[in-house]
Amino acid sequence: MTTINTVLFTPYVKDYGPFYIAEPANTNISTPKDTTMATTEILSLTEIEDLAYRALVNAGTSEANARPLAVATAITEADGISSHGLAYIPIYAEHVKCGKVDGQAQPELRQPKPAVITVDAGTGFAHSAIEVGFEALVPLAREMGVAVLAINNSYNCGVLGVHTRRLAEAGLLGIGFTNAPASIAPSGGKTPVVGTNPFSIAAPDPDGNAAVLIDQSASTIAKSEVMKHAREGKSVPEGWVLDADGQPTTDPHAGLKGSMVPSGGYKGVGIALMVELMAAAMTGATLGTSASPFSGTAGGPPRTGQFFIAIDPVSTSGDEFQGRLRDLISSIRTQDGARLPGDGRQSNREKASKDGVAIDTLLLKKVRALL
Repeated sequence: MTTINTVLFTPYVKDYGPFYIAEPANTNISTPKDTTMATTEILSLTEIEDLAYRALVNAGTSEANARPLAVATAITEADGISSHGLAYIPIYAEHVKCGKVDGQAQPELRQPKPAVITVDAGTGFAHSAIEVGFEALVPLAREMGVAVLAINNSYNCGVLGVHTRRLAEAGLLGIGFTNAPASIAPSGGKTPVVGTNPFSIAAPDPDGNAAVLIDQSASTIAKSEVMKHAREGKSVPEGWVLDADGQPTTDPHAGLKGSMVPSGGYKGVGIALMVELMAAAMTGATLGTSASPFSGTAGGPPRTGQFFIAIDPVSTSGDEFQGRLRDLISSIRTQDGARLPGDGRQSNREKASKDGVAIDTLLLKKVRALL
């Protein structure tokens, strides 16, 4: 965004990254050349957003709640994280219909302290609660130097880096945490007590972009990837999951009944506990041990939480932040083959802006059946 530093905050619009997406020159890009042979169909990001939006609204989601979730879905597909993109729309729709998430919820914002914003998501979608919270968080962080946003009674927020990147695009250092239903056992144990619990940090450059984007879960791989393999009848690599007895397995179904492997062993467990403290304890949200699954229809609303910290780098470093960040990035860029966290996603976004995104035709059939 070239204008992000001249406004208080830019809410969700048809903007899929630190630049506006140019529509593909081929206006028939969504129609495969040979529909009898194609296993994927190319959609533009606008088409993905529109498809997700209409499916969510038709399932009973308000337009105000559907739009930020649809935009995030398109961004996620552009980033190349298909497991969190359109594949989740049938799940979201099912959860609206069964009451696991309230598609008509109206997030309630409060400001209990000068630099603290809280949002009760009302068991609605996290994306609309984050949208409401960010509208207050960004100008407050600029005014105070640092501000926090605590969200409870929430739901799956998708790819956490989608949200922290927006803070970086607003010129702030964005830090985010979100907890999930328990799926990681403690060191030496077999019973899950914490979720895959990702955290994300996005650092701004001078031009309204995210110069560095760290977004990682506490597990070796996101649980949604294991679920995707299970749906597709594929085995998973060893080192992703453990069975109910705590033994390594390549069977995704056994892994979903057991636990996820923490990244880095006990260090991954420590990260998951840190996120649980921030996203659940600090927000008053439900702990992962009590939260209902993000998949299936059982258990009612999960009532999990998100926590964001937005920091104005000028307030803490004077004029030194950008110079230090530039030198840090240079120390990586000058090495052959070295990459910064977030490089892969940006490369995918650039390609998606030109060529669209290849979407599995069977998935598209499921989503279009919701219209």
